[in-house]
Amino acid sequence: MVEQAGAVDVRVRTRVSAYAIAVEEDRLLVARLSDASPIFSPGLWHLPGGGIDPGEQPVEALGRELREETGLELTTAQLLDARTYAAQRHGVSWHLTALFYAVGLRPGAPTVTEIDGSTDAAVWTPVADLQESVLSPPAADALRLFVPGVRRGSAGQGQALPHGIVLGSEPASADSV
Repeated sequence: MVEQAGAVDVRVRTRVSAYAIAVEEDRLLVARLSDASPIFSPGLWHLPGGGIDPGEQPVEALGRELREETGLELTTAQLLDARTYAAQRHGVSWHLTALFYAVGLRPGAPTVTEIDGSTDAAVWTPVADLQESVLSPPAADALRLFVPGVRRGSAGQGQALPHGIVLGSEPASADSV
């Protein structure tokens, strides 16, 4: 869709993405955005995950994106929430719907496997060391809303994880994904 905004064309795009919230020993798995990032600024730390391709199921997309961005294999995924974001980058006005999943992963060291993709690094980072100023909006929201031990704000915002989920715990079954 192209809208006329005076003499300037503004392209509007909608995207639905699936993101992993993986916590292990008080560390959050994050990926650094590269220059190829279509929506958020390069250099920001973001949750592993990304766009859902046409016909692809959200958890399938999540597993694919985790392999590309971290080299790690998804074992379990539970939908926690969906949130929307608006962003502008490279002349595109983005409307993003983000699906947040608590995930279990097979053990391993994160390594970016996708060549020329939207991320250039993936690391486990201590939650206490993460600053909102270096996080993408979805990563900052995930940190506030779902990661245990993070200040939830003075208005009592934030959600408890449903049904006693403990992020980063061993999955009950690898067959659930």
